[in-house]
Amino acid sequence: MLNKDISLVADAVAKVLAGDELSEETLYALADIDSDEGRAAIIDGAAKITERFCSRKFDFCSIINARSGRCPENCKWCAQSAHYNTGCEVYEQVSDEDTLALAEANADHGVGRFSLVTSGRLAKGFALDGFCRQIKEINRRGRISTCASLGLLGREELMQLREAGVRRYHCNLETAPSFFPSLCTTHTMEDKFATIAIAHELGFEVCSGGIIGMGETRHQRMELAITLRKVRPVSIPINILCPIPGTPLADVPLIEEDEILLTVALFRFAHPSVQLRFAGGRKRLSREATIKAMRTGINGAIVGDLLTTIGATMAEDKETVAEAGYEI
Repeated sequence: MLNKDISLVADAVAKVLAGDELSEETLYALADIDSDEGRAAIIDGAAKITERFCSRKFDFCSIINARSGRCPENCKWCAQSAHYNTGCEVYEQVSDEDTLALAEANADHGVGRFSLVTSGRLAKGFALDGFCRQIKEINRRGRISTCASLGLLGREELMQLREAGVRRYHCNLETAPSFFPSLCTTHTMEDKFATIAIAHELGFEVCSGGIIGMGETRHQRMELAITLRKVRPVSIPINILCPIPGTPLADVPLIEEDEILLTVALFRFAHPSVQLRFAGGRKRLSREATIKAMRTGINGAIVGDLLTTIGATMAEDKETVAEAGYEI
């Protein structure tokens, strides 16, 4: 069985390096490998794929929590859902002054993209007008690119964002289609696909990923990676669940570092040249594991959204990124 695992991985690496896309059958077979030697071969192979197909320039982006709390959706992982008592901060819209100050701070520290992220099913009407006003001003200053994550928008709302100057839209699939209904019942994976399809039609780049460690199997994490190929993202954020008291996932056991590293590697096999971006929960990892993840496939990251900590966060991140062999 061990020789079979090593042979499977070697064949998969060779195919990817030759420019071929791995079949779903092969990807699931890789995910099913359980031997230590086979898993190590997957991680080593992913590093070779990353070196061949990915830029050595590490990509930083940043977010601002532009509207917080009171979300009507019942996503079991989320502190901002109105269905759970988590004590999260609640506000309708962050001020223009705070948004612009944070965008400028990120630009000062070399961050390339700044995204407005909101709670709720979608932003529309007066609220969307306000977010677009902020985005237009950021774009007018021309120091940092803009992105948006404003929920399950329709064509009219996405066109308004496009007119404001946004060129990348973020909408996570969150998890495997087979697992999603057990985590959220107020919207569906098809709702996400609909928003993403319109975004593509209107010329947006799409950023879409998910959260690992919510109780899904490794097979389902690969299912998410395969499903994301249909979405054609330029960037895949990989969030690591940090269970939040008050949510239904509060007592979910933490996913282990080795499993996180293997997940990164498997995603790289499925997406040889797409940006794999560490997002929420990455601070849970040891420095050693973070560097290994970057060498294995992570070549982008989201930095925090607090004006008072952006400098310290970036200084630490830049040091880690350089140690992993990337350019800033």
